[in-house]
Order: sequence, then structure tokens, then C-alpha cells
Amino acid sequence: MTVTIDRTTAHERAPSPPARLSLAPVSPVPGLLDGAWWPRSRDLLRELPALTDVLDARWGRITRVSVNPTHWPVIPRKVPVTGHTVHVGWFADEQDPHKLILLSYTGGRWDLLVIPPETSAAAAARLMAAAATPGSLLTASGLMANETATRDAREALTREEEWETDGGPAPVAAGSRTRPDS
Repeated sequence: MTVTIDRTTAHERAPSPPARLSLAPVSPVPGLLDGAWWPRSRDLLRELPALTDVLDARWGRITRVSVNPTHWPVIPRKVPVTGHTVHVGWFADEQDPHKLILLSYTGGRWDLLVIPPETSAAAAARLMAAAATPGSLLTASGLMANETATRDAREALTREEEWETDGGPAPVAAGSRTRPDS
């Protein structure tokens, strides 16, 4: 895999649409994730400002972000956001590829599931709800694997239902064997 690190910092940015975000409520039982983020693209330079606009007010100024480069084709070292700059780091082996780690000097650390931009709205809604469940012990990759398994099961069921409505298997004559290998 090749990772491109953009060492430049753009000083002007186009306005970003609001972040699609789901956060776990404050709970005495900590979970592995603090919520989920569903970016519109895989462009951190474009996506992070909208995310920090929401989170700075809630969690304190976000100063650092860490990603796994698996799903981010370009990783800028710095991203200008409203009122400050966020430093971006990456860890290929140490960090879950579906997780974004956010750090704030005043508030600590938060871990968010990153839902791929191409995810359907229904699947994203399920993932956002699951990631925001207080006390959940599911990892980001665990949630993504569960969603993939659910999607695959639904597709298999749909194919089976279509097959049954198209006539299904040929009728078995009375007294004949039903197993082809017998």
C-alpha cells in the first residue's frame, strides 16, 4: 500500500457541509467508541473542518487527529480548521483502519468509527446507532464486520426469495430420491 503525505497546508478552504456525526451520550460506563462519523469523501483536508466545527464546541479544541492510512489516499500533516490548525498523524499497524482518534488538550481522547462515504444511508444509520451505544465493547472493525455480515445475509435471503418466486427447485416425483448424491 502506498500512502501519500501532503506536507502543504492550504490557507483557504471551501465551506464544508455539516458533519454527519453520532455521539454516545455521557455515561458512567465507557465504551470502546465515542460515536461515529460518516464523511462525504476520503479527503481529510475537506472533511475534518466540518467535524472539528462540531466537536470543538462540545469537547474542547481538537488539536490532533490520528488515522489508519488504509482508507485515506492522502494524509495532510496539518489541516486548517476554524480558528486553529489540526495536526494529523497516521498509524498503519497500531490503529484500527475504521477508527479516527481525536485529541484535545482540554478534553482528552475520543475514538470514532469512520463509516465509509459510499455506505448506504440505511447501513450508515445502523452503524451510527451501534457506535453511539453507551458501554459497547464492539470495536470499529467489529461493527463494520457485523454490518457486512448483515448485508451479506440480507442479500442471500433476497436471492433465495427471488429464486423461490421464480419457481424454485424442480418438483420431486413421488418415490424418487431427493439427494443428488444418493
